[in-house]
Amino acid sequence: MTGMLYGKAALVTGGSRGIGEAIALRLAADGADVALTYQHSTDQADDVVERVKALGRRAMALRADAGDPAAVADAVERAAGEFGRLDILVNNAGVFPFGPFQDVRPEDFDRVLAVNVRAPFIAAQTAAGHMTEGGRIINIGSCLAVRTPFPGITLYALSKTSLTGLTKGLARELGPRGITANVIHPGPIDTDMNPAHGPGADAQSAYTALGHYGEPADIAATVAHLAGEGGRYVTGASIAVDGGVTA
Repeated sequence: MTGMLYGKAALVTGGSRGIGEAIALRLAADGADVALTYQHSTDQADDVVERVKALGRRAMALRADAGDPAAVADAVERAAGEFGRLDILVNNAGVFPFGPFQDVRPEDFDRVLAVNVRAPFIAAQTAAGHMTEGGRIINIGSCLAVRTPFPGITLYALSKTSLTGLTKGLARELGPRGITANVIHPGPIDTDMNPAHGPGADAQSAYTALGHYGEPADIAATVAHLAGEGGRYVTGASIAVDGGVTA
């Protein structure tokens, strides 16, 4: 099998469903071996692994709680050990807290920051030790980090905004080694967690310029571009794939 990512090895956190699943499958279709992390959905993770293997690529699923820094680092090490290298890290795993900020408890705050901010930091820190020139770190943020059109998302917006600072810092730290770092900010995407015909979907669609949800494949396509040769001179960038929410 050939492809623009042939011979590359990737790790996608939260890769068992939704956007993460689409990313894992797209990277495999483009030639990469793919490891993915998951926490609860074992059957779904195993299904993605089998679909990656059906594309002729190596694959593995790693159970890891993104809130546990040791588990995050271990997943990266195991992926690099299995494939003998690590070229692409996609930090996709995350949680979406919703509710008045007055109701946020310290333990809620700590959990969200652990999963949405600390885990990408630890994963990038560990992955960078295995990457050589041409390495790619791609963080999945949110359009809600750029525009907060309704209440109840203060903690989430805070956590996803942090990824912009992380990305810019990584770009400067790792640029001399030829490793790029970028963040993608998706808009409303049709997944089982946020279905295009679910409660509140009409309101979310109305926030876009295009008037409808995107598909997980839309995010995966941008990840694939950044992971390949097309992304070699793109680093420190925040890229909106949001249907115009932030237009």
